[in-house]
Amino acid sequence: MNNYEIMKNLYILILAVFIVSCIKLKESNDANLAKVNNWAFNSFNKVDNLNPILVPSFSLKFACPLSETEVFWESRNVLNPSAILKDNKVFLFYRAQDSSGTSRIGLAVSVDGLHFKKKPSPVIFPDDDFMKIYEWNYKKFLKDKDFEDCKDCYFDGIEDPRIVMNNEGTYVMTYTAYDGKTARLSVASSKDLTNWTKHGLAFKDDVYKDLWTKSGAIVIEMKDGKPIAKKIDGKYWMYFGDTNIFLANSVDLINWEVCENEESNHRISVLNPRMGYFDSRLVEPGPYALFKNQGILLIYNGSNAANFNDTNLPKFSYAAGQALFDKDVPYKLIDRTKGYFIYPDKDYEKIGEVNQVCFVEGLVKKQNKWFLYYGTADSKIAVAVSED
Repeated sequence: MNNYEIMKNLYILILAVFIVSCIKLKESNDANLAKVNNWAFNSFNKVDNLNPILVPSFSLKFACPLSETEVFWESRNVLNPSAILKDNKVFLFYRAQDSSGTSRIGLAVSVDGLHFKKKPSPVIFPDDDFMKIYEWNYKKFLKDKDFEDCKDCYFDGIEDPRIVMNNEGTYVMTYTAYDGKTARLSVASSKDLTNWTKHGLAFKDDVYKDLWTKSGAIVIEMKDGKPIAKKIDGKYWMYFGDTNIFLANSVDLINWEVCENEESNHRISVLNPRMGYFDSRLVEPGPYALFKNQGILLIYNGSNAANFNDTNLPKFSYAAGQALFDKDVPYKLIDRTKGYFIYPDKDYEKIGEVNQVCFVEGLVKKQNKWFLYYGTADSKIAVAVSED
């Protein structure tokens, strides 16, 4: 055999090895994709012909009981909505900011999940009640107030709702109470989605009541289109936080206990940021956590770090991913998508109060479709739909 034939045979052998390797790699990727598709939402399509579906209004007025002034209560921004189905209508609860940055929760209703009509007044707001020290900016309580001329010095209020139901038909909302310094996870309930009772901080223990606990997604099981809070091992469970994601449990959906490491007495982290990924800066819960046969599906928001990040996204941008936890052991992470399924690629998602943000928070199943509601650039609200 001459040198030419040797080189020819060697080339054929290398080519064959390369083809086999490519086939195996493809099979591996397909297997991973199938694994993801088995439990995660495969696709949400943004409704581009309608988005954004909610924008700020300069006409809606509200008599604020704390400032004792009439304010245009959603003139600055509308964002970060939760949603629930009642009487086959979508009730969208959204955070609305007035010009000074005070947040209140507004309500809009839709027959088709796409076109909404707003209620004229907020349904939950800072009031002259026991929660005002947590929902009203601490600077406003100072005796000798010398107000600063500052765009965001007096942010406060009630933010970022998430809603589920209990077995008796009562609606339970987790929300963020913000006093200008600390974002505390809080709880309210309602029988009719209009009149709400505040129950105070979710974590009343002295160790946690003054910590930044922010947002909470309760584990639910979908029954007849309704997100019913699910008990696992005799307790309700909730994923919370906005740097890492932590875990808490409750016997009544009102009073919550943080899950702690018995040795360190520190709260346990069940989902962490990942260097090199879209969620390299922080992770935060999205809508309620969905109990499925494969496990507990948590849609979550991730922020891209300043460096050691996903170089395909701008730094600090918000995109959404999915994680799967064991359905019998809610603190056990089983799987996690490597990438994001929704990210800022529209002008209204890229530019606003905070640039480069898609923040998912509301999820409704209606007529075999899933409607995902999200805040865009902390300024407007949009929707994406999945047939899954």
